[in-house]
Amino acid sequence: MHPTIDPASNAAVAALESDPFYRCITVEFATDIARRRAALRAYLDYSSAEGMRIGRVVHLEEAHAGVAIWLLPQSQDIQERERAQKHAFLREVLGVRGSANYHSMVDYMSGHARAVTRSDSWYLSIVAVAPQAQGRGLGARLLAPTLAEADAAGAVCYLETFGRRTRRFYERLSFLTCAEITEPTTQAQYAVMTRLPSPGTRRGSGR
Repeated sequence: MHPTIDPASNAAVAALESDPFYRCITVEFATDIARRRAALRAYLDYSSAEGMRIGRVVHLEEAHAGVAIWLLPQSQDIQERERAQKHAFLREVLGVRGSANYHSMVDYMSGHARAVTRSDSWYLSIVAVAPQAQGRGLGARLLAPTLAEADAAGAVCYLETFGRRTRRFYERLSFLTCAEITEPTTQAQYAVMTRLPSPGTRRGSGR
């Protein structure tokens, strides 16, 4: 399997492996926990590299404790290039069923997100904190720099989450639920949440 790149990959695997989305993309290895975690680790490493290319990747001083990965709006050419690269990677790492599940879920969820978000919104793709480090405010600290940057740029942010507990966390950061949908592959309900830029924080405001 691919070598670990992001120092928080192991933390992200531990935090996210029970999430319906990640269980579906690793279905090829459902009976082999070690291989399933290795595939998920490779996927998270790829997501981190993708965020470095076309978004933002945030770590804390304890880089292994967690990570936030954002994807920002890109030109059509860049989107197509990234999509082709990712398609090949997913087929190699997740196998036929995992890759098919990924595309099915992402196509479905993206369609619903487009209906309730703007095309120039900043997308929070992944935020994960190691289970043993949760409850210390690290998630909010991981998101703070990019939320501040989005506020300064006047950008709307959005995310998708399957967890009601995580929904309450995002609400404390001014995200609001704008749609609740049952995703057919997982048969689980998820929420699309958006966050408007805070007033008075755009560049040139003198603050």
